[in-house]
Amino acid sequence: MINGRCSACKYLRRKCPLDCIFSPYFPSNDPERFSCVHKIYGSSNVGKMLQQLPVHLRAAAADCLCYEARCRIQDPVYGCVGIISLLYQQIHSAENQLAETKAEIAVLAVNKNFQI
Repeated sequence: MINGRCSACKYLRRKCPLDCIFSPYFPSNDPERFSCVHKIYGSSNVGKMLQQLPVHLRAAAADCLCYEARCRIQDPVYGCVGIISLLYQQIHSAENQLAETKAEIAVLAVNKNFQI
């Protein structure tokens, strides 16, 4: 039997109203999505955040909240900041490797010109 409640209302064990703020962003087929967000932010805070945003930005905000909550659950200390820091380190390493390779190419090009 299919129940018309969103995952937030199922999690909170309440009736899902027609104008439920959670319904478009936390579908009933993905209960873990709301569970993570609720653990980190609380349902009241999430509802307030979504209501304060224009409708066209709410889906992106719900996605961001879900991603950040999952990161915070996996890494309670750093959350997504740890991932961002790791990515910056990888970018810095790639930039250094690129600079070294360009320098090697320049040296080889100069040496080739002198051999002629």
